[in-house]
Amino acid sequence: MNSLLHPPQFHLARQDVNHLQLHADSGAVIDIFVLEQDIVRVRVLPDGLAHGPRSWAVAPGQEDVALEGRDRLDLNGYSLPSFSLLQDATMLCVQTAEVRLQIALKGGRCSWALWRDGVWHTVLEDRATQAYNFGWWDQRIYHYKARRNDEIYLGLGERAGALNRAGGSYRMVNIDAMGYSARTTDPLYKHIPFYLTWQPQAALGFGLFYDTLADCSFDMGRELDNYHGAYRHFIADHGDLDYYFIASAHTPLDAVKRFTWLTGTPAWMPKSGLGYSGSTMSYTDAPDAQQRMNGFLDKCREHDILCDSFHLSSGYTSIGAKRYVFNWNHDKFPDIKAFTQRYADHGVALCANIKPCLLQDHPAFAEVMRAQLLIATADGAPAWVQFWDEVGAYLDFTNPATIDWWKSQVKRALLDYGIAATWNDNNEFEIWDTRAIAHGFGTPFPAHQAKVLHTMLMMRASRDAQREHAPQLRPFLVSRSGSVGMHRYVQTWSGDNSTSWETLRYNIKMALGLALSGISNIGHDIGGFAGPAPDPELLVRWVAHGAFLPRFSIHSWNDDGTVNEPWMYPSVTGQISALIKLRYRFIPYLYHQLWQWHCSYEPVLRPTFTEFPYDPRCFEEGDDLMIGDALLLASVVEAGQTERRVYLPEGARWITYWSGQRFDGGTTVSLPAPWDQPVLLIREGSVVPLNVADQHFAAPADQRGFLITPPQGTAEIEGRCVEDDGVSEAWRDGMTAYWRVLVSGDTSRLRLQITHSGPLPATLDAAQVQIFLPADETRAIEIVAGQLLASETEAGWQRLSIGLS
Repeated sequence: MNSLLHPPQFHLARQDVNHLQLHADSGAVIDIFVLEQDIVRVRVLPDGLAHGPRSWAVAPGQEDVALEGRDRLDLNGYSLPSFSLLQDATMLCVQTAEVRLQIALKGGRCSWALWRDGVWHTVLEDRATQAYNFGWWDQRIYHYKARRNDEIYLGLGERAGALNRAGGSYRMVNIDAMGYSARTTDPLYKHIPFYLTWQPQAALGFGLFYDTLADCSFDMGRELDNYHGAYRHFIADHGDLDYYFIASAHTPLDAVKRFTWLTGTPAWMPKSGLGYSGSTMSYTDAPDAQQRMNGFLDKCREHDILCDSFHLSSGYTSIGAKRYVFNWNHDKFPDIKAFTQRYADHGVALCANIKPCLLQDHPAFAEVMRAQLLIATADGAPAWVQFWDEVGAYLDFTNPATIDWWKSQVKRALLDYGIAATWNDNNEFEIWDTRAIAHGFGTPFPAHQAKVLHTMLMMRASRDAQREHAPQLRPFLVSRSGSVGMHRYVQTWSGDNSTSWETLRYNIKMALGLALSGISNIGHDIGGFAGPAPDPELLVRWVAHGAFLPRFSIHSWNDDGTVNEPWMYPSVTGQISALIKLRYRFIPYLYHQLWQWHCSYEPVLRPTFTEFPYDPRCFEEGDDLMIGDALLLASVVEAGQTERRVYLPEGARWITYWSGQRFDGGTTVSLPAPWDQPVLLIREGSVVPLNVADQHFAAPADQRGFLITPPQGTAEIEGRCVEDDGVSEAWRDGMTAYWRVLVSGDTSRLRLQITHSGPLPATLDAAQVQIFLPADETRAIEIVAGQLLASETEAGWQRLSIGLS
């Protein structure tokens, strides 16, 4: 029988609570899992057998999964709601309060609808022709969906180009794309097979997450085939078609938050992870590396550059010109403990670069090979790969013995010396040899079929080593590569970008793509990593933008041997120092946004349309972004500009940070844009926590202030701010405090009430707070449970010093 002429005819074979299974005479199986009111999962098995490994991505509302992964039939963590089930001779219909799935019994074609305002709205349909591969073509996994002209596609993690992925095609294979074009290069470093579909006219959408570890590709309308109509598709090289439909019936953030919840709780990292992190390859590549590193601290003090950490590049591991993980070059670092202690004395944590590949002449290679800790071929030979300027073999992180070895080396070579954190780098696991076999926790499998699993298990092993070494402290880790679930372990960045104005512009879109894919603790190499040195204007503009992202690091390997440093151009060093201090002023707000991401899965960075989905102008391609729901950042991304035109979303009024000037939404304004004054607006009705203490290098200080933009007229707003010691795991035991700011007003009076609950950190001056109100605020001010100590007006804002009773 020709299966193309006669696609499988399915019938409902069994129902086990919220798991339905459809069978076909051909042997094909479709599994349906009703997990939440807004999340339904579908798995298509053409031969009735599951070929993919367990899942390391799915951890609904949980901190992690078991080391050996999660059984794909495990329904723990879901609410498993009641649902209705209807069927006739041609159709099966599964319906929750929010989602309706209709499956054609002939061929298994799916149609999805969302319930809103008393009506079912169809939002997604499989392609009418050959939506799946029931063994028709090859062994790969296919999913073809009908494509509509009224929808946009967002996410897919870290991608180059426009934020809207419509019309593009993307290959999800993690590679070391050094010096990439942020506008065109594909693929890049991360494997995030999730995207959001949004239909702006209907203000409806959904997320699709394909739970696969395989190399895969997405086509969002670039491909055309007249025989099938308009379509988009997902193709995976291995495994199974196993996807989650996630409803987004109100705002685009609905599906983003639920996807983040589905894939696990974001790591709550040390507050110092928000500080400036110095980094460059040139220091540790130098023969006098320890002296060069000490000079960085001297320069920070000389120029009063606030700094919380330094990323120690891999030159510290060198033997000759090559790098050997966990080796210390004692000629470069003659006194390692004195070096780490000097950094600790200045309050600068060291984050050391580590790599998962052992070069063939690594001092430990023979020992590790004998212990069978490497990815190898069936005959036991190492699966050789190219790694920098040498060949080597990757460690096999699906082998528990490898994990134990890795953790012991992290502790011995780094943590015992006083290194505070790990920088998991060059961990794309570029395994191209199809003969390479991974241990698979006792169930061997071809290593190239799940490369990103090793990346995930590497960062997890590093985290566990840090936890075991200092269980009372929150681990801080960074990883360049990763996949779904990496937010449970690490902070990340957009890899080895190139130096250009174009990169600055498109890295903004790249960060938003990651944030809409569940990963918010992100940033970029400020100034560009590869290529020419940035000129003074580009460097300052990049610092001004990066000052508002969760990760803030200046890192480089410039072609001309120069180093991107805050003081590389004396003419602008003062401006860069001031911008870094501006960042530290906003750290309480960024810290609270990361807390909201940790607790409520709300992304820190957002396109404006996520907050204003009914404003069609917000869907136009641009370079602005929201930080939380209160701040609108409009970075300058072109040379020679003195002003910045900004569209202010309709539905709110906006106040400029630098002048306190108030504007209506739905308008475009031109604002002054000096190099050292990023164009920043505050949404009316917001409470933004600040650190208003006078801060200097190696002399941290903390005093809370609140920038408040009360609506004019009768209104009430509330703001909160999390506080803890910033370093320990005591938050797990309830050692967390909150500020609560209540503001109520009418046409003549404004009432302020500032309270806090829980144990405030001892480093915080809590006797008084400063309140900033727009200078045009003329209402009488009443302070509840506090005393006005002083008042003055500066730069468009009234500053009130309030003593707390």
